[in-house]
Amino acid sequence: MKISDLLKKESIELGVKVTSKEEAIDRLVGLMEAGGRLKDQAGYKEGILAREALGSTAVGDGIAIPHAKVAAVKEPGLSAIVVPEGVDYEAFDGSLAQLIFMIAAPEGEADVHLEALSRLSTLLMDPDFKSDLTKAQSKEEFLQLIDDKESERYQKKEVKAEPAAKVPRGYQVLAVTACPTGIAHTFMAAENLEQQGKKLGIPLKAETNGAEGVGNALTKEEIAAADGIIIAADKKVDMARFDGKRVVVATVTEGIQKGEELVRRAVSPETSVYHHSGSASSSESGDQENVGRSIYKHLMNGVSHMLPFVIGGGILIALAFLFDDYSIDPSNFGKNTPLAAYLKTIGEQAFGMMLPVLAGYIAMSIADRPGLAVGFVGGLIAKMGATFANPAGGSVNSGFLGALLAGFIGGYIVIMLKKVFGKLPKSLEGIKPVLLYPLIGIFLVAVVTTFINPFVGAINDGLTGLLNGMGGTSKIILGVVVGGMMSVDMGGPVNKAAYVFGTAQLAEGNFDIMAAVMAGGMVPPIAVALCTTFFKKKFTEKERQSGVVNYIMGLSFISEGAIPFAAADPIRVIPSCIVGSAIAGGLSMALGCTLRAPHGGIFVLPTIGNPLGYLLAIVIGSAAGCLVMAALKKNLETE
Repeated sequence: MKISDLLKKESIELGVKVTSKEEAIDRLVGLMEAGGRLKDQAGYKEGILAREALGSTAVGDGIAIPHAKVAAVKEPGLSAIVVPEGVDYEAFDGSLAQLIFMIAAPEGEADVHLEALSRLSTLLMDPDFKSDLTKAQSKEEFLQLIDDKESERYQKKEVKAEPAAKVPRGYQVLAVTACPTGIAHTFMAAENLEQQGKKLGIPLKAETNGAEGVGNALTKEEIAAADGIIIAADKKVDMARFDGKRVVVATVTEGIQKGEELVRRAVSPETSVYHHSGSASSSESGDQENVGRSIYKHLMNGVSHMLPFVIGGGILIALAFLFDDYSIDPSNFGKNTPLAAYLKTIGEQAFGMMLPVLAGYIAMSIADRPGLAVGFVGGLIAKMGATFANPAGGSVNSGFLGALLAGFIGGYIVIMLKKVFGKLPKSLEGIKPVLLYPLIGIFLVAVVTTFINPFVGAINDGLTGLLNGMGGTSKIILGVVVGGMMSVDMGGPVNKAAYVFGTAQLAEGNFDIMAAVMAGGMVPPIAVALCTTFFKKKFTEKERQSGVVNYIMGLSFISEGAIPFAAADPIRVIPSCIVGSAIAGGLSMALGCTLRAPHGGIFVLPTIGNPLGYLLAIVIGSAAGCLVMAALKKNLETE
């Protein structure tokens, strides 16, 4: 099946003007429907949005390839738009998407069309071809360009395939690429890595783990002869075969964007050797998985799964206080009225899940699925505060720190059990995940967590007492520190450390720290937006256009909106944002602001203690960040 068989004239639109990613998706879905490819337009759009929720399908350099494989698709097809002025599609490199292809793949049918789709993804890596498509004057020319390029590329390949097969080839670097859907990014990453290998004079072969299965599979002989391996994948791949080889692990997007860097690292003697443990996942590599990174990865897996419970439950609890009447019964504030009582009860149930979920997914990250139940139970034991003297709990406050430790303990207990039971006969293989791991693992993690609860409780009580006993000056300094941390790497480890600390204290009833953390996190995008608005000469036209979006991102507490600006000019932008965030965090503390909801930005303002003071802290912090940035950056004309 050729690409032109999948793309109809009715599904192409040139010279399109769209102002947002959402508008572009609507236009492409409509074109797909016009081509007669869909059974359910709304269901297909839902599939597209679900894929986008996992991460933007923009691949940089002005290209985006949204895709979905769902039952709402009647037959495989493509739709395409050319946006001459570009649209912000949340690309990794900050580029505006000018050429957008949307892919529709039917669920549960033969995947004969996927070869054509992988060809399209590969062809789009050619910058000249992409440029020709964006300049096409008619739909017929657009289709002809694709047809000519496909024939030129793949007919030549077929003619040369027979002689080439007779000559044994050795590959210095091997790669495996895979994305969750396995349609577009998988093949683009493979193509880019192979191109970068040619550019560097390093023979490279890439295996694709696509929707239709493994393509261009690596052989044992090739793996044995290779100097290094690149895993550019967003899902699990078979890692056992690379035991004893130098392995570099990256995301599939990095395979597209940072191909040259990955190839160089794969052949570098400094890249560590990977050793398969029997429980390794696709994200493990001797090159990257040092102890610190491993701990951070496991912790973030727990935190990312915990946050929906914290955010949803926290906002519901905050709303309960908003809708309640304090004068009815001050001691029962939050549950005096039926609506408030209902909201608070639901919120408390959701919020109460945070500790077991945190521990469960930390353990699962370490030991895969067998660790989930063990970690959950460890988190529950920590939440209960169970001790050997009082198994029912309630006498100690192990809390967030206890659940965090229980998750790591549970995960490594399961790893230990896997090694212990690894010598059992194969006939008993089936009882390990359903009987041995959960039974012995749950018992052991309960014993260990019960033992450490009193010690962790003492640490928690001491920290809580210290924070509660802080005077005004000390609290302001703490607010300055956690607020500033939110801007150091905007979504990275330092930012996450401050956020996790605020969330942990929220669970302990210290609501002022969370307020300082969110204020600090809102400042970077707003400061950037203000600077692009009032100091236009210091930014390019493209940056000024992107800056407007940062107002919304900042008000929504999405610090990452400032990342493209920080990446382009880190020496000036990052210190400016840190100054603004630190001021906002300190002012939030000084003005006695509190926050019960760990997310939501300006949209949870009614639930914030001293909302006017909180707004003032954010405005002053953002203005300070803007002014510092303006002072540090030079006008483009004078640089």
